[in-house]
Amino acid sequence: MSAIRRLSPGRAVLWLLVAAGAAASLVRFVWGLGAVTHLSDRFPWGLWIGFDVLVGVALAAGAFTANATVHLFHLDRYRALLRPAVLTGFLGYLMVIAALLVDLGRPWNIWHPLVMWNPHSVMFEVAWCVMLYTLVLALEFGQVVLERLRLWGLLRIAQTAITPLVVAAVILSTLHQSSLGSLFLIAPGKLHPLWYTPLLPLLFFLSALAVGLAVVTLEAVLAARTFRHRLDLPMFVGLSRAVMVILSVYLGLRVIDLTIRSAWSLLVAPGVERPMFAAELGLGVVLPLVVLSLNHFSRSPAGLTVASAFVVLGVVVNRLNVTVTGMLAASGATYVPAWTEVLITTAIVAGGILVYLWVMEHLPIMAPHGAPEGPLTGARAAP
Repeated sequence: MSAIRRLSPGRAVLWLLVAAGAAASLVRFVWGLGAVTHLSDRFPWGLWIGFDVLVGVALAAGAFTANATVHLFHLDRYRALLRPAVLTGFLGYLMVIAALLVDLGRPWNIWHPLVMWNPHSVMFEVAWCVMLYTLVLALEFGQVVLERLRLWGLLRIAQTAITPLVVAAVILSTLHQSSLGSLFLIAPGKLHPLWYTPLLPLLFFLSALAVGLAVVTLEAVLAARTFRHRLDLPMFVGLSRAVMVILSVYLGLRVIDLTIRSAWSLLVAPGVERPMFAAELGLGVVLPLVVLSLNHFSRSPAGLTVASAFVVLGVVVNRLNVTVTGMLAASGATYVPAWTEVLITTAIVAGGILVYLWVMEHLPIMAPHGAPEGPLTGARAAP
């Protein structure tokens, strides 16, 4: 009874969403994809791939950007970001895997890439990178669990592997973040010219870098308010400067690409593609650049929150544009996600939030300020 009394209204809603999503998933596994989706043979990829996979992988990029920032570029002032970033990245990839298990027509065959190799397939490379990177994140996050269990000997052994883990994390994440863009290059004539470009893998990678840092910032601000932690504002102002540089390079590449391909005329052509492309660049790139360029906003928690939220929104719109908006016209199909598709996606997100809250409350994710720094965590490795 006490546990029920401690259940806040917000968490009660999250649990209800998870339960409803589980019921819808049961219907999917019993009666098939057609019972819960508006997908078809002409348009087999929809919300679950566009949002749950492509957006989920991009939003989880904070783990490898934080690791690269601290361990490869030796910017130790950002060490406090490692644990929250690894947690968010690990949960993000677990949510992607959960969505794939629901979306795949025969999810029990998901292990096939382990033994049925096809090195000429982009999908094969993406599958292997995602599996290996999830394993790397699990090993990194496992150090936090070892510390919570006070298994100091095992923790010291695990910490000796931090350098190869970071190298593997950066390589694997770089490969599959860009390869998700390469995946759409094998469909010339199907993806709308506003998005079909040889630069798509590089654009996917750059946008993942920007949104990874934005998610780390957004998570830190929200966690500081929720759990009443101190927010190291100068550290996140520094991250915002990196986001500005990445977004500027990204925007410059988009302008150059449209110019070289003589694609500017497509911005005045009729169709839903034009406003969606404008929303993607305007809200997700130009607006954050404007906010972060204003000194007052870029140095305040509110300004950083707004800018980071719009960067996240821009990447969400971009991935959905590439997966859905840009593919619809050539397919000749119409697609609006079924309410059960939205419900299952919402349930996966709700489940991730519940796990995040539990971990933040029960594991040493936020390193004590001023504690001696360890290789991964920024906290004391042993008493």
